[in-house]
Amino acid sequence: MIQEVLRMGDPRLLRVAQPVTDFAAPELHALLRDMRDTMAQLDGAGLAAPQIGVDLRVVIFGGMANPRYPDAPAVPDTVLINPHLDPLSAEEEEGWEGCLSVPGLRGWVPRWSKLRYAGFDEAGRRFERTVDGFHARVVQHECDHLDGILYPMRLRDMRLFGFQDVLPPDARSSIAD
Repeated sequence: MIQEVLRMGDPRLLRVAQPVTDFAAPELHALLRDMRDTMAQLDGAGLAAPQIGVDLRVVIFGGMANPRYPDAPAVPDTVLINPHLDPLSAEEEEGWEGCLSVPGLRGWVPRWSKLRYAGFDEAGRRFERTVDGFHARVVQHECDHLDGILYPMRLRDMRLFGFQDVLPPDARSSIAD
């Protein structure tokens, strides 16, 4: 079922989400269905449970080609529960980001350029991946939501933050949840 996405200013987006403890819970699987439906309806690149008001450490991202990001490289369809991120160097890349919880806006955000992430899939199986580039940016953006962080909090230069329709063309196809 498609859920309402909370918008910046809602205090629920600022909470630190709680770990999932029961991977067999029907509520977890219903949450994942709702998250997939909501992300697909909004052409998002990812979605975190706190964005739909659920205080659990669950994110989804990736999937098939997305009309909002026609030039983005493919990212595998991923359910990531109770994630842990480890940067593999201090090197950062900056890029345009947007967010379903911050509609219509984009900002130039620094992110680790390469990282390893680990967590659990929907069946409770542990997995890990080493990623870089767009994939690394997407997972960092989504996992930030689990700690009450929205991408504008990471901006270094407010001159590189604005409405998508008035920013340079390269900002218009940036990542967003």
